[in-house]
Amino acid sequence: MMIHEITEKVGRHKKRKRVGRGPGSGTGKTAGRGHKGAGSRAGYSYRSGHEGGQMQFFRRIPKRGFSNILFRKDYAIVNLNALEAHFEDGAEVNADMLAKRGLIRSASQPVKILGQGDLTKKLTITAAKFSDTAQQKITAVGGQATVAS
Repeated sequence: MMIHEITEKVGRHKKRKRVGRGPGSGTGKTAGRGHKGAGSRAGYSYRSGHEGGQMQFFRRIPKRGFSNILFRKDYAIVNLNALEAHFEDGAEVNADMLAKRGLIRSASQPVKILGQGDLTKKLTITAAKFSDTAQQKITAVGGQATVAS
């Protein structure tokens, strides 16, 4: 028996820490909150970035450059070798089918097909985007790559 086999059985369920249950528990008296200060008081909640009235760091430093985080489009990525393994010859592949087979998380996210791996099956694939190599490999075996709008 190896050490990782022991720990996966023993360490599976961690017991909840019961604080404030007497000195013998190790978390009695102050219940792990320490002495004095805001963190020891009832109703204390930590606000990220708050520096106690001092101008916060992210407001102090100058903002420069460009970020496209507000309007970039994230695609669920699927490679051809995954399609080869999960679909039969002549199958119709779309976002719903990919989500059902567990290749993507959600059918609502746009899908991009990439060309990693070989494709031997003739598939009809509908996706938001295709890489050039993926499109070439799909058409080479007689499949169809349709761009969904």
